[in-house]
Amino acid sequence: MTSLSDLTEALLDAARRAGADSADALVISGTALSIQIRKGALEQAERSEDQEIGLRVLMGRRQACVSASDTSAATIQALAERAVAMAREAPEDATAGLADPADLAQSWADLDLVDPAPEAEAAGLEAQARAVEEAALEAKGITQVEAGASHSRRQLHLAATNGFSGGYGRTMSWLSAVAFTGQGTEMQRDYAGEGRVYAADMPAAEEIGRLAANRALERVGSVKPRTGTFPVLYDERVAASLVGHLLSAINGSAIARGSSWARDLLGKQVLPDGISLVEDPHRLRMSSSRPFDGEGLPTRRREIVADGILTGWVLDLATGRKLGMASTANASRGVSAPPSPSTTNLDLTQGSSGRDDLLAQMGTGLWVTSMIGSTINPTTGDYSRGAAGWWVENGKPAYPVHECTIAGNLRDMLRRIVPANDARAHLSIRVPSILIDGMTLAGA
Repeated sequence: MTSLSDLTEALLDAARRAGADSADALVISGTALSIQIRKGALEQAERSEDQEIGLRVLMGRRQACVSASDTSAATIQALAERAVAMAREAPEDATAGLADPADLAQSWADLDLVDPAPEAEAAGLEAQARAVEEAALEAKGITQVEAGASHSRRQLHLAATNGFSGGYGRTMSWLSAVAFTGQGTEMQRDYAGEGRVYAADMPAAEEIGRLAANRALERVGSVKPRTGTFPVLYDERVAASLVGHLLSAINGSAIARGSSWARDLLGKQVLPDGISLVEDPHRLRMSSSRPFDGEGLPTRRREIVADGILTGWVLDLATGRKLGMASTANASRGVSAPPSPSTTNLDLTQGSSGRDDLLAQMGTGLWVTSMIGSTINPTTGDYSRGAAGWWVENGKPAYPVHECTIAGNLRDMLRRIVPANDARAHLSIRVPSILIDGMTLAGA
């Protein structure tokens, strides 16, 4: 079997023969196995094995991307010729181009991203999924459970005519459950799921099933909350969405288009004093870790927000060039498209108080445990999202609520956040529960 590195070299050789000025090639290979259980029966068992090749060629400042799943020599050569023909007809892009060889990653540490244990078997995954389902059904009132178990193992290799060549692998194991209670318009549902790079690090299947069941049962009797202006506590389950909105706003693509509500905030305060947002691509056994980015640049730890101040954008080479800045080594890519900016592992500074302390602090308001839908104006930062959770009275959860909308403006909201200290250590994005006062609620 041809190695991934040999395939990338074959793609680059074919691009040179076809007349490309420069090129990069990506090969991704992997296996995935997933099991779904529903109503006590095996609903789906799926196994996939695939190998995809992608080639980006550049003719001056014109570029084109092509991909295929066939790795024969004839296909590789035809792919390269097609890519060169497409690039010749493509519009010029002054920001297109490979990294300077002097900037490329030369070596990197092992980030422990591949589980050395044998690949999971279908029977074993089915047994885990059934254990999840059985644990959830043990809870009185749960009427149905959808349980799943999956395992994947992937390997990639990236090479370019600027001299870069490197690859790494990644494994992931998942267990999940959706539990249902009630009937008709009174039906409620909720979810629990966990994933790890190492299967041995996974929590017990029974824990996941019980958690999904408890969450669903807690929703029974939900009503619409009051309308008005109240503090809102975003549970740790959903608080990362707030960081996600900030990351979208500071993504180089949005900044280069001039369409972001954060376009004038570089070097200015976006979070409260004392709160930072740190990216660390080198955390061991993390699902988003990577030793180099999609353009072969070495990844590194950095403070995107330091002590409340926004220090930089999230950039790849192209968006950096558009903005007259260096790449932040945040390029991500697949086989069929050019690189684009994205982040890896993130940590928001945790507070000194627990979630219950913040509930007591808020007095009367909304504790959000799940969110649906999203209306975010990317230019103004106006925010509106559907939510469900608990109504809080005198600092204690009083009754479950649903079908409400939370509204505000992200620029103002993020500067008022009060973080708890309950972020889960195993997550790639570690964000604790977050309290924000003065939010507009639309309910009953």
